[in-house]
Amino acid sequence: MSHSAPSRTLLLTGASRGIGHATVKKFASEGWRVISCSRQAFSSDCPWPGGARNHIQVDLSDPQQTMQAVATVKERLEGGRLDALVNNAGVSPKGEDGARLSTLDTDLSDWGKVFHVNFFASVVLGRGLKDELAKARGAIVNVTSIAGARVHPFAGAAYATSKAALAALTREMAHDFGPLGVRVNAIAPGEVETSILSEGTDEIVAGLPMRRLGQPSEVADVIFFLCSDQSSYVSGTEIEVNGAQHV
Repeated sequence: MSHSAPSRTLLLTGASRGIGHATVKKFASEGWRVISCSRQAFSSDCPWPGGARNHIQVDLSDPQQTMQAVATVKERLEGGRLDALVNNAGVSPKGEDGARLSTLDTDLSDWGKVFHVNFFASVVLGRGLKDELAKARGAIVNVTSIAGARVHPFAGAAYATSKAALAALTREMAHDFGPLGVRVNAIAPGEVETSILSEGTDEIVAGLPMRRLGQPSEVADVIFFLCSDQSSYVSGTEIEVNGAQHV
């Protein structure tokens, strides 16, 4: 990229911890401007250049707030182009003492909330910002999960089904956004060392072919690849980032 090229802009949901935090650091280190969305106010625990100025506090479980966030993002995009949208925000409610919530005991309102954050927000943001993404010939990355393809010992039923739906959405969006010059892909992390991990993860790790947890930075690197020119003919795919757990 020549020095005269405009800096690129990323919109990232769920930026405050874990994979989101690592993704912010990766893109910022590559010279991108990062606009973040999360329920939390901007945290000085996850600082990056221009972070406080480029943060939007929004509860993605609320459709009205999510649509308002689209309008806010449009205002913030000087020049009206968006190079990448990374839909990373995700919620996974737990029962008493962190118990897994199954199809039999997940409250209907919890299903709704999980789907709003993990699935519908990705549709609303992608569709709402399609012109800005098209202008940049940009990329969308949806963060799914290994739980979207198999029953997981900790991830609940609502989380798992929302991630499976997000994987299918990735395919649909790749088909619909392709003619606009926008690529859409997903990454499906396995056991990554973040605060979302449950007790008992050690037993899973012992059975993984690579015998270790993934690091958030390893996931962020794959997200960056999918938003860069290195992946210019990759669209409609889901990359497993799980140390061969899925095999």
